[in-house]
Amino acid sequence: MTSTLQPTATAGAGQTFDSLDPATGDVVGTHPVAGRADVDAAVARARDAVDWWGNLSFDERADYLLTWRSVITRRIAQLADLSHRETGKPHGDAQLEIVLAIEHIAWAAKNAKKVLGARKVGSGLLMANQAATVAYHPLGVVGVIGPWNYPVFTPLGSIAYALAAGNAVVFKPSEYTPGVGQWLADSFRQVVHGRDVLQVVTGLGETGNALCRAQIDKLAFTGSGRTGKLVMAACAENLTPVVIEAGGKDSLIVDEDADLAKAAEAALWGGMANAGQTCTGTERVYVHRNVFDAFMAEILAQADGLRAGADSAAQIGPITMPSQLGVIRSHIDDAVARGARAVLGGPDAVGERFVQPTILTHVPEDSTAITEETFGPTLAINPVDSMEEAVRLTNATQYGLAGAVFSKANGMSIARRIRSGMTSVNSVVSFAAVPALPFGGVGQSGFGRIHGADGLREFTYAKAITRQKFAPVMNLTSFARDAATDGKVAQLITLLHGGKQTLK
Repeated sequence: MTSTLQPTATAGAGQTFDSLDPATGDVVGTHPVAGRADVDAAVARARDAVDWWGNLSFDERADYLLTWRSVITRRIAQLADLSHRETGKPHGDAQLEIVLAIEHIAWAAKNAKKVLGARKVGSGLLMANQAATVAYHPLGVVGVIGPWNYPVFTPLGSIAYALAAGNAVVFKPSEYTPGVGQWLADSFRQVVHGRDVLQVVTGLGETGNALCRAQIDKLAFTGSGRTGKLVMAACAENLTPVVIEAGGKDSLIVDEDADLAKAAEAALWGGMANAGQTCTGTERVYVHRNVFDAFMAEILAQADGLRAGADSAAQIGPITMPSQLGVIRSHIDDAVARGARAVLGGPDAVGERFVQPTILTHVPEDSTAITEETFGPTLAINPVDSMEEAVRLTNATQYGLAGAVFSKANGMSIARRIRSGMTSVNSVVSFAAVPALPFGGVGQSGFGRIHGADGLREFTYAKAITRQKFAPVMNLTSFARDAATDGKVAQLITLLHGGKQTLK
């Protein structure tokens, strides 16, 4: 592993750092390191911009967002090429990520009014004289710290929804993909005629720390659990609420009646696509023992010829973050040392920039390949005696982000028993492509939701209003209330809620 692949800042005033192509080490771009003063200035500009953006109607904001969607769509080749150079992922994978992001921008723009606009709610008999409404108002300025593995799709899951809700956004992209983040902000700035509604602050860890401590109204973070805890601690200084998406250790369950060819195809893609650098990717596979051998034969046949490389024929790109190579190697070594069998790849699969596809079987459940997030093109595949055992092992983790189930008869019932925020039945990661569905996890995978109606509300606060329509029959909010009124209230509440049930 060469140190030149690690982004480093140039010392001195006006610091800069380079983003690098992880496949070659070539410089893709040079970007400024934003300090605390720079971040605070960006937040101040965003505060001014939200006075305009937040006071637009839902329809007006939708027009701008849909224009932005069209701009990204027309320039998709340009953005995909930049993402390819900064992440190393194949062009087709980079384009697919952008396609999904475009879908989410459109959904957020078109549905914000319906989800967040003022609506009437029932007042109840006690408050029958009151008209009650609830609406969802923008928080103000939202900070977003994005990851490098999906530098378009993942941050836009927060950015697009926060913008649709009426917030301004200050976005700190990963130091590995700053060019993608700057491209997104620049294209949106063109749409809103130079206003500071979406800004980017580039830099290393200290820039993200400064954004956490700035006078923002909420922060959305995607990254490791360790960094997520640091983000929460920094945001706690100002009681800034956070949305955390901190990775997972997702499993794919294969029942004995599953379509094995489709299940193997899904497991292989879920584990190896994007070089395994997917929070919702497949890292563990539990296969019913009755079909385990057939499944293994199928997945190994499909994996024949699959490889990582820098050439256009390779279907898997490099490991974007060099330090992850050591993690991947240690997980493979630990599993093999504990008795796992490497049926594809293995300890020698980890190179200086690329990791060749690796499949391990009969992996001990206490090995790091099972218990910790690997984030590489590896699969740990184990046989199970029943779906009850598969669910138990799936849930025996500190994470709870996503997963998949392949079964013809019992897919839904198995999926409901998995402790995770999202599950696909007879497919992988399909939930991410459905904009109306919330995206997020439980446990060490984080909390809060992006996408869907939940994602829109995540960047708002609920505003409740009551309006008196006529004078109340009984005035309960007055010191003039007498004992007779209290008696009538007691009779009314007994009539409404006393019920027929009694304690035995």
